[in-house]
Amino acid sequence: MSALSEARQTLWPARGDRHGPLPPLLVTLTVVTGVVDATSYLRLGHVFVANMTGNVVFLGFALAGARGLSATASLVALAAFLLGALLGGRIGARCASHRGRVLRATGAAQLALMVAALVLAALAPAPLGSAVSYLLIGALAVAMGVQNASAQQLAVPDLTTTVLTKTLTGLASESGAAAGRGAQLGRRAIAIAAMLAGAIAGALVVLEVSIAAAVALALALVAGVDLAAHFASRSQGDWTRP
Repeated sequence: MSALSEARQTLWPARGDRHGPLPPLLVTLTVVTGVVDATSYLRLGHVFVANMTGNVVFLGFALAGARGLSATASLVALAAFLLGALLGGRIGARCASHRGRVLRATGAAQLALMVAALVLAALAPAPLGSAVSYLLIGALAVAMGVQNASAQQLAVPDLTTTVLTKTLTGLASESGAAAGRGAQLGRRAIAIAAMLAGAIAGALVVLEVSIAAAVALALALVAGVDLAAHFASRSQGDWTRP
C-alpha cells in the first residue's frame, strides 16, 4: 500500500478496517495535544501538559538553575499527568472488552476536566497568578494523562496521540531509503502533521486571542471525538475487540 493510500485510510478507514473509526479519532486527539502543549508552554511558564519527556528534561534544567523554567510547574504537570493516567487506566479497565466504549468513557472524563480548565481560564483575571497557572497546568495535565492511557489501551499502531519520537524514528528507519519496507509511512506522516497543526493552531490562538480561547479549541475537539465515540460504542464489529 502506498503512503498516500495509508494516509487516506487513516483519515477515512474502509469498512471492515481492523481499527474501525479509531484512527481518525486518535488523529484528532493528536491535534489536541499540539494545542494544549502550545498553550501551556507559551502562557503557563514553559511547561508541557502532554509531553512528559520534555517536562523531565525541563525539571533537570530548572534544578540546575536555568532561568525561565520552574521546577514546581514541571513537578505539578508530572504528578497531574500520572494521576490522569491512573484515572484513565481505571476507567478503561471497566469497559476493556469494547474499544469504542473505552474511548467514550475516557473521553467523557477528559471532557469534564477540559471544561473545568476552560471555566478557570475564562474567569481568572489577567495576568494569571502562579496559583491559577498551577491549577490550569494540573487540570490540563490530568486530562492529557487520561487521553494517553486511553490511547495506550486502544493500541492503534503509530497513533499514541502524544509521543512522536518513535513515530519519527519509524518514518526514517523503515523507509525505502533505509532499505526498509516503508510500512505505515502514510499513517506516521499524518500523526506528525496532526501534532504540528495543533501546535500552530494553539500558538496562534493563545498568542492572538487568549488562553481561554485555546482551551476552548481543545475542548471542542475532545467533545467531537467523544460524540463520535458515543455512536461508535453501539457497534459490535470486529474492531471493538481488544
